[in-house]
Amino acid sequence: MKRIVLVAAAAVVTFGGTGAVVAASADTGPAGAGAGIAAQEIDWGACEVSGPDDPMNKAQCAQVDVPLDHSEPGGRKLSIAVSRFKHTDEKDYKGVLFVNPGGPGGSGLAYAPALARWIGDTGHADVAAKYDIIGFDPRGVGSSKPALTCDPGYNDPIRPAYVPDSWREEAAWIARSKKYAQDCAKKFGRLLPHMRTTDAARDIDTIRAALGQEKISWYGFSYGTYFGATYATLFPERVERMVMDGNVNPKNVWYQGQLEQDKAFERNIRLWFAWIAEHDSVYRLGTSEKAVRAKYYKALDAAEKSPIGGEIGPAELTDILLSAGYNTGYYIPFAEALSAWINDGDPSGLLAYLNPGGQDNDFAVYLAVQGADAPWPRNWSKWHRDAVKLHRQGYTFETWGNVWFNAPVAFWPFNGGPRLKLKGAKDLPGMLLVQSTKDAATPVEGGLEMHKVFPSSRLVFEVGGKTHSNTLNGNACLDDKVAAYLDTGALPGSRRGPDAYCEAVPELNDPDPTAVQLKSAPVAPAGKDLPVGRP
Repeated sequence: MKRIVLVAAAAVVTFGGTGAVVAASADTGPAGAGAGIAAQEIDWGACEVSGPDDPMNKAQCAQVDVPLDHSEPGGRKLSIAVSRFKHTDEKDYKGVLFVNPGGPGGSGLAYAPALARWIGDTGHADVAAKYDIIGFDPRGVGSSKPALTCDPGYNDPIRPAYVPDSWREEAAWIARSKKYAQDCAKKFGRLLPHMRTTDAARDIDTIRAALGQEKISWYGFSYGTYFGATYATLFPERVERMVMDGNVNPKNVWYQGQLEQDKAFERNIRLWFAWIAEHDSVYRLGTSEKAVRAKYYKALDAAEKSPIGGEIGPAELTDILLSAGYNTGYYIPFAEALSAWINDGDPSGLLAYLNPGGQDNDFAVYLAVQGADAPWPRNWSKWHRDAVKLHRQGYTFETWGNVWFNAPVAFWPFNGGPRLKLKGAKDLPGMLLVQSTKDAATPVEGGLEMHKVFPSSRLVFEVGGKTHSNTLNGNACLDDKVAAYLDTGALPGSRRGPDAYCEAVPELNDPDPTAVQLKSAPVAPAGKDLPVGRP
């Protein structure tokens, strides 16, 4: 990938080996990024690709330098990786459309051509053609420099079971979490305080200026809704249109939000168990939700003593099946895999979905952003009490898993915050908020609260929808509204609460396994073919 070219240049000290130079003057211009930040021109080049069929062959890529600390624009620099899928409609060009898949920690480079493809698959390719779609890796992520990695082996299997049976087991997880936080502080202590969503939003405004654009449009999934809302709060005059799908509850950033997730995922996993029971003739796991759930927990306990296929302990099994709570596209393949293991002793289906260790970069950035954005409890007894309470109330599937996913933040080198108070300016253009009413990762209250924060927004409910951030996924009622808004700015009329409703599509929300022949192997869910939401 080619480096950026600057209008004027002077040598500066760089951070993380980016090696770029930035002009010393504060040339903001009509599309300036703010006082002290120099105008830049982006020198687009080829993207790194995996082969001739990689969609990134049709995109362009570059790096854009941004200040480590936006209050010191002449100081150390970071480099943000960006991609562009160019418009083809010259007569009705509508500017740039940024896309963020969420996380925090999700790499977004591949989403520039992907978003164009997804919009096209809904029958609205003409709308995508009117935009330059901009993907990017936020600071610390992926191809941006430096990329955060704290302990690449931290999530390797086989990890201890999530649910501690004793204080000794809980203390072992605490020690692991504390060491991870210490490793992050040792390697990236200078960067961590500058990983707030507000920092990333200011990076976007620097990129906007480098693109020569007065305003931007935004398509944010999951955490990308909070990211977009942060940009709209800081730079309301720079907003054209914003689609916000699967809205974060701004009141729950971030500790309380993971507690609410525990409840919502319990509901969704039990809905999946009930669906399996409805199809007992196919999966042979029980004729009631309770019976299926009992077999799952029996398998979970057994995996602690004898890991499935030698690689899947109870923590790994929980992580694999959690995706069924995110996306109903996983209902069939995961039910097949679980059935094959419990009934036939065949671990191949589950092993096919095991991601040994995941990506530490995703995990590190997730923690870094949430740890910097807002205060978290620093007394472990608070975490313990809340987890024990929820577990005793019956929220057993994800509660302790979520504790350990977030626990390093309890030992972060500083306590984050203050949390940004999101605000909808009076002259902020209308946003389109979309919310599935049974979204587990971003529960329905998030859409309602975001709607209150931004009075000019309009909220569309997908009634009964169980898939997280479900636009561009096969529901024409949702997708047509998104396309109309991106094309003309059309929004539903204003009401109290939701402004419009779309029913979930039955065959997608509750798929029929007898109508589809699948084998237990990695497959993409129906619709979007790249991940959305938490890494």
